[in-house]
Amino acid sequence: MKKVFTFIGLVPIAAFFNAQIVINEIYTGGGILGATLTNDFIELKNIGSTTASLNGATIQYGSATGAFTQYHTLPNITLPPGQTYLIQEGSDGGGIINLVNPNLIVNTVLNFDGSGPVVGVGLGIALTSGKVALASNTTQVTGPTASNVLDFVGYGLANQYEGSGAAPSPSILNSISRITGDTNNNSVDFTVALASPQAGTLAVNDMYSNTPRYTFIKNSMVKDDEIIFGAEVKDIKVYTLSGQLVKTSSVKNNGTLNVSELAKGNYIITGTVNNQPVSQKILKD
Repeated sequence: MKKVFTFIGLVPIAAFFNAQIVINEIYTGGGILGATLTNDFIELKNIGSTTASLNGATIQYGSATGAFTQYHTLPNITLPPGQTYLIQEGSDGGGIINLVNPNLIVNTVLNFDGSGPVVGVGLGIALTSGKVALASNTTQVTGPTASNVLDFVGYGLANQYEGSGAAPSPSILNSISRITGDTNNNSVDFTVALASPQAGTLAVNDMYSNTPRYTFIKNSMVKDDEIIFGAEVKDIKVYTLSGQLVKTSSVKNNGTLNVSELAKGNYIITGTVNNQPVSQKILKD
């Protein structure tokens, strides 16, 4: 598949073929009864060896056997090698853990049939079968080899996909994740694994997001069994990555929470700051 990107600065022609932003992970169970995460997500990643940019790109979605019907735009982004970019999509209204600081929260979806935009939600990606495309523009994608396709993933029983077969079906707990590089074969490039959204840390244009990026924990690396908070946080809940609630509390500004009873590993902390829901991932070493 042809991969086209706009680069910052001049790079050797040989580097062009190594720098590529692809669809790295797709989670479709957001908010479904029994799901841990509240939202679907699509994670992009630069799997090349040089910095790459996306300008004017879109994410497009189609059902398993139908045409691509909806899309949303992406802000102009630049990703260094290995960098991810987390996009929060739609929800079925359930789940218990919000995505932690996604780079983009989609709140306007456009329809290719010309009907009015859908405001306030992201793409509602079908749970077990469908098609997702990263496109270079707003032209409706017709298939994996269309000229504007940067990357294409058909999963489950999708009628279109890269290569010889579709990626496996996600579930309410598992996403489909890219294994390593991009061989342009969905059945080879993707596997089923526990959803593991990773937001990039680079500064990007978040003008499409209506959710505050608020870091309310001073240091996400927990040492000496204490979490130090940089704000007054109400209704604190500490979850394991599998969604198990392990601790609750509330703290004042610059207060601390002792977590000596928790095992080493990653946790997600949710709470309320100034009447706004917040969440942050921490690592207890």
